[in-house]
Amino acid sequence: MDFDFSDDQSALCDAVQKWVEKGYDFERRRTIVKAGGFDRKAYGELAELGLSGLYVSEDDGGLGMGPVEGMVVMEELGRGIVLEPLAQTLVTSGVLGGYAPAELKAAWLPRIASGEALVVLAHQEHKSRYKLDVCSTMAAQKGDGWSLSGTKNVVPAADQADAFLVPAMAGGQMALFLVERGASGLTTTGYLTQDGARAGDVTFRDAPAQRVTEDGLAALEHAVDIGIAAACAEAVGVMDKTLAITVEYMNTRKQFGVAIATFQALRHRVADMKMQLELARSMSYYASLKLNAPAPERRAAMARAKVQLGTSMRFVGQQAVQLHGGIGVTDEYIVSHYFKKLTQLEMTFGDTLHHLGEVSARMQDTAGVFA
Repeated sequence: MDFDFSDDQSALCDAVQKWVEKGYDFERRRTIVKAGGFDRKAYGELAELGLSGLYVSEDDGGLGMGPVEGMVVMEELGRGIVLEPLAQTLVTSGVLGGYAPAELKAAWLPRIASGEALVVLAHQEHKSRYKLDVCSTMAAQKGDGWSLSGTKNVVPAADQADAFLVPAMAGGQMALFLVERGASGLTTTGYLTQDGARAGDVTFRDAPAQRVTEDGLAALEHAVDIGIAAACAEAVGVMDKTLAITVEYMNTRKQFGVAIATFQALRHRVADMKMQLELARSMSYYASLKLNAPAPERRAAMARAKVQLGTSMRFVGQQAVQLHGGIGVTDEYIVSHYFKKLTQLEMTFGDTLHHLGEVSARMQDTAGVFA
């Protein structure tokens, strides 16, 4: 199988890499964290590169690209631990493009592609514990429209987003709705997440909504799978940079008059980190390549990928901190921020233990990645 990127994919990778290196250094990131964890200007710069329109069709003003291009972009953004939630844009544009009626697509997809509108998925609830079919938010039909009542938690950029994709129960069945930020009855409470990004809780009290699709569970599962593939790719970028920072530190840190990179026991630990990184990279590729597969095959693939990525993230992050010693957990030193990002990504869209259960539940007569 040929895993070489095409010329267009390589050019896209180079463009994002240059932006991260020149336009999103550690000091800019630190400034954004202090300002609240989200910078509309930085998100606009991503949009200028065309990234917000990656999954939007050309007819709607986007690039009309696919999962491999999304993987390439998220991996490079992971290397810079970029705070702005581009993954959410990939999720919502993908779902709107695949499930929304024509008038809703026309109203939102061009705005998403241009970066004018940030639309995020608001699906988590305290009681759900990663289970997508558990939903307390209720939808009621009012005339030709709908209204939602309920609360969603840990919504990315909640108090900065322009609209939300919200699953809610309608007549005993889950449907998916779009709620604009200015809707009456909608309130947000923003806060910083562990990695310094922006999130918040969103409360709906008879908030006017537009229905995206009646088949809300299928759309939500697809949305989460897009998010998992993006998180896997981002994690590979984070781990790659974490390993590079650790190796650089070991080549400069001296003990007993020599660089600690010469100590055989520590070199073995770095080799183990590299092994986990490459296992994660292969499963990230697997997740992206399965993103357009039929739903049962896609869902199983995402769970398998997330189990390996979760295992690798935990190992690489912990080893990096241990090999750095005390400085590895200080806020002033960059590797601690990569460690926090890996810790958060491990829990994003379901932690390792949850997805291990998903893999187990989907096992048939045979097991394994290609079963």
